[in-house]
Amino acid sequence: MKLVALSGGIASGKSTIARRLAEHGAVHVDADQLAREAVAAGSPGLAAIAARFGSAVIAADGTLDRAALGSVVFDDAEALEALNAIVHPEVRRIGQQRIAAAKAADPDAIVVYDVPLLVEANVSMPWDLVVIAEAPAELRKRRMIELRGMSAEDAERRIANQASDAERRAVADVIIDTGGSEAYTLEQVDALWERLRHSPTGA
Repeated sequence: MKLVALSGGIASGKSTIARRLAEHGAVHVDADQLAREAVAAGSPGLAAIAARFGSAVIAADGTLDRAALGSVVFDDAEALEALNAIVHPEVRRIGQQRIAAAKAADPDAIVVYDVPLLVEANVSMPWDLVVIAEAPAELRKRRMIELRGMSAEDAERRIANQASDAERRAVADVIIDTGGSEAYTLEQVDALWERLRHSPTGA
């Protein structure tokens, strides 16, 4: 099995890369989806959140009231740290389960762990390769405004609150330039897939 970390800033084109790798046959593990599972109704993560923040953050149907929780941790670094201390280990635990299941199903599987906060959360696993999607900040800002309906101010704030390009480059083994056409991005991803398939370690 090869374990690949895929990361990049918001609107950097990670989903395009992940989708193409999955089309080639990679097992895609999405950390954002795992984060939702980690706090799903009846989960240990949600129970821990309720114990730490109180029943006010639990909706009537037993699910997480994200707006209520957001208002609690907004501008409260200690509360946000406490929340992350609950959610991040749960995401890691579920992610390790998915990776183990992929390896059990196919010992030669190529698993792509799509983890947006790789640098920010210091996610450490025995990666065979770390792949970073990279596009200029102005292009990412335009994508957020045009495709996601964000305001310019919100887009700028989201970018500023994430790791810098230099910080991501410092951990990268491969950088996929997503600042050009989609065809150019896919061409790079296809080359990456061939490298993953034919190299013993992916390096």
